[in-house]
Amino acid sequence: MIHTCKKPSAVGKSRYASQLQPHNERPLTVRYRKASLGAFVKNDLHVEFTETGLSSHAGLELLIRYLRSIRFNDRIRRHFLGISLPGDYGTVAMIRVVLGLLIVGGRRLRHLDFLCGDFLFERFCGLTGLPSLRTLSRWLGHFTSTSIDRLQAINAEVVGRAIESLSLRTLTVDIDGSVISTGLSVERAFRGFNPHHRKVPSYYPITAYLAETGQILRVKNRSGNVHDGKSSLAFLRDLFRQIEGTGQRGHRLNFRMDGAFFLHPVIRLLASRGAGYCIKVPFWRRLDLTSIIKARRRWKRLPSGMGCFEITLPVKKWSMTLRVVIYRKRVSHRSPKNYQLDLFDPDDGYYEYSAITTSLDWSPRHIWNFMAGRGEHEKVIGILKSQLAFDTVPTRRYGANSAWQQLVAIAHNLLVAFQVDTGTTRRNRSEKRTCLFLLKNPQTLRFEIFNRAGRLVRPNGAAILRLSRNERHRSLFNRLANALKAA
Repeated sequence: MIHTCKKPSAVGKSRYASQLQPHNERPLTVRYRKASLGAFVKNDLHVEFTETGLSSHAGLELLIRYLRSIRFNDRIRRHFLGISLPGDYGTVAMIRVVLGLLIVGGRRLRHLDFLCGDFLFERFCGLTGLPSLRTLSRWLGHFTSTSIDRLQAINAEVVGRAIESLSLRTLTVDIDGSVISTGLSVERAFRGFNPHHRKVPSYYPITAYLAETGQILRVKNRSGNVHDGKSSLAFLRDLFRQIEGTGQRGHRLNFRMDGAFFLHPVIRLLASRGAGYCIKVPFWRRLDLTSIIKARRRWKRLPSGMGCFEITLPVKKWSMTLRVVIYRKRVSHRSPKNYQLDLFDPDDGYYEYSAITTSLDWSPRHIWNFMAGRGEHEKVIGILKSQLAFDTVPTRRYGANSAWQQLVAIAHNLLVAFQVDTGTTRRNRSEKRTCLFLLKNPQTLRFEIFNRAGRLVRPNGAAILRLSRNERHRSLFNRLANALKAA
């Protein structure tokens, strides 16, 4: 129970009239008495679950208009032509059910039951009633490699549409893997590289991130016992075919990868396709980088107290000569005795070292800043896991879990494209080659746009969506609606 101050007994007629106005319509220049700001909250409200026409996600109306403008349903029908997924519900409706569930914040299939009766969510899905948990689970379980490829094709079209509108000459692609812990009985989940849960079976999906647009170019689910670099060759070949098939053949590609991809087949594949690359070099014993660093006396100065030098590194086993830039950064430790030395790592407690091999003719400072842009890909993976349920394992079937990851990527890319097409702020380009736009994460979009209360009314037979009176939300809603009309 909340106790507040009583309403003042004697106030002027004009002031009392202003107090009756809604809070968001009060003039900002008027100062009010503290006693007039409170309200009595004495008893519990009587609750009834009877009225229809209410929605907790009224902002989905904007997304409905956007998907209609890009003919999203037609794209689904075209790619799933000849592919039959059993069930009473159509493929378009079921895909939009999963996308809507992810966009409004659902993390489990059972969360769909809490959306039943929400007329605007059903309108988003194009249904008069939502499927049950078992129906949705069985539908996902019918996905095979062929139907998963169709989801990848839909995602490629969404990203390709964004690339065409930006007129970019160079595309920056980040490649990285991520660990998703699973249960003990999940299909094709094995123990592997899982630093936080070493004995837990897991998946190890690999993602390709397009830095300029902030979208996921491609995602592929893998078992947890694979090597990130060795098993990436098929993924990279499919990625090149995807980029060529969606009309981006004339763009130059620059790849950024971590040390797991420092492999001869990977470097040879990138070079054969004419793609530039920057790859972290691990301090393997046979490369003998540690002795090269110890013998070095003169380092080139870089900003932030860093130093670097370049070498031409012959790799006899690969019959290749690589350009390698070695960096060092000064660190502060209590004393050398408190620093744990490693047999192959040259870090000595005073400096931390890193090495990058590249095919780009850039300066060492430019290369360092370029590689620093990889952090945005890791940030997006964290957003996918925490806000779009990428780390959720909805079923025990491998095909269903792989389809779920594809739908998460499509949901993320649609939210990015929605912001870009409705006029989000554009950022200046930098050497880090990060996203060109100032994007909001899904949680912010839910709070500001999608998860707003609304009511459907029909005065004189015309359907009208009524939202709460809030000037900030009204101006944002109208701006986005006008931008969709103009687009």
